[in-house]
Amino acid sequence: MVSNVQWPTYSSSNPTPERNGQNGSVLGKDQFLKILITQLQNQDPASPMQDREFIAQMAQFSSLEQMMNMTNEIKGLRQSLGIASGMIGLEATWTTYDMDGKPTGTQSGIVDSILIKDGAQYAEIDGKQVPFSDIVAMRQPAEEQAP
Repeated sequence: MVSNVQWPTYSSSNPTPERNGQNGSVLGKDQFLKILITQLQNQDPASPMQDREFIAQMAQFSSLEQMMNMTNEIKGLRQSLGIASGMIGLEATWTTYDMDGKPTGTQSGIVDSILIKDGAQYAEIDGKQVPFSDIVAMRQPAEEQAP
């Protein structure tokens, strides 16, 4: 039975990130694999799927999984404390927002520490926790800049 087959590049330990399509539906690699298995189970025995079609679908599946693995690695690199700790002591400029989420301007200050909260990194600046995504510039503090 085809449903017991585990593809050589498929790893059940890999998470399936959810992606919203145009119609709001969610489709990930697990759903892609289920569609492929269903297609194989229900194909016409008198006219089975051509080898090139099957290979193309497997290549798509493999590409999808590799892109998801790369995304996870990039996220891990972006959240590396070793890299982020180099920001301590530098002057950061970040975008500020009003209650409706509209940008209101920028502020600057010296990064005192780096925090990770709910899977996101923050720079602590003058007692404020500023998300990395809001930081628009980093530079040496004005008093330490060379003439």
